Amino acid sequence: MSESETPTPQQQVTTEVVVDDSGTLPSYSNFCRVTATPEEVILDFGLNPQPFAQGRQDVKANQRIVMNFYTSKRLLTALGMTIQRHEGTFGSIELDVRRRATNQPQQGQTGGRVGPQGVVE
Repeated sequence: MSESETPTPQQQVTTEVVVDDSGTLPSYSNFCRVTATPEEVILDFGLNPQPFAQGRQDVKANQRIVMNFYTSKRLLTALGMTIQRHEGTFGSIELDVRRRATNQPQQGQTGGRVGPQGVVE
């Protein structure tokens, strides 16, 4: 095999995904129920108006996202990286509300660096 016949490595193909979110309506959720079938993961999002109430709480799910397990695993990875980046900038996210209430930082102590115009970086 001569030099001119040497196969060249394949060029790396890149994919660009452009998302049109012009018709997207934002909504807030402080509640998520995760269920699954053998083929799909189901995420129900809603608003719990009294998240710390005792006893029965009725929450109306206002959004349902159904995805396959491949997309679910990519979502898990993306959320994990996003939370890791956030905690690296602002500090650990405390999930225990009792600890969070007793360990609130003093005003001005955000855990991140305050940049120009008061923006936390």
